[in-house]
Amino acid sequence: MITTLLFSLLALDQTLANFVAQYGPWVYALLFAVIFIETGVVVLPFLPGDSLLFIAGTLAATTELDVHLLVVLLTLAAILGDSANYAIGRKVGKRVYGWKDSRWYKRAYLERTQKFYDKYGNATIIIARFVPIVRTFAPFLAGVVAMPYPRFLTYNVTGGTLWICALVYLGYFFGNIPFIKNNLSFFVIGIVLISLIPIAVTFFKERAAAKRGQG
Repeated sequence: MITTLLFSLLALDQTLANFVAQYGPWVYALLFAVIFIETGVVVLPFLPGDSLLFIAGTLAATTELDVHLLVVLLTLAAILGDSANYAIGRKVGKRVYGWKDSRWYKRAYLERTQKFYDKYGNATIIIARFVPIVRTFAPFLAGVVAMPYPRFLTYNVTGGTLWICALVYLGYFFGNIPFIKNNLSFFVIGIVLISLIPIAVTFFKERAAAKRGQG
């Protein structure tokens, strides 16, 4: 699984470039769908997010893609995705805590997101945009605990706008610097690793606390 994921990340730039070459404007629909599903469907947290946005930005600098239109559409996809995820969580309610682990659902992800809420409060909706897995579970959990929707929407719009603008424009302005362009795959992996730091820190803190408790 790790090998497949690594290969997907390494090939993502070429795959998307080929899609642009073959289907042109349809890439807008593809990217919209991926971002909406990654943020809106709680059982699919592993779809590419940060890396996809960065690569989309780099392609906008060298193809017919309009970077500003791309940002507007993907921001809309991110906001609608989180809103859909919130609605699912609101519908399911606290019954989710009784669900058993399955291929599509892991209780540990929900608990990890709960820890982010405990630490950052409602701002988790914004911060989670930059953290894989938590990004998908944060709006779902907001619905589960019935956060007032107007408040959720404010954080949703702010976080979605910051996330899309930061990564797409970062790719657009820096992705075609020769050194970065020639080593794009490694920069993509770097983006993924950096985004995983908050999860890793939380994991190691939990292990350290558990060891102290056992001692």
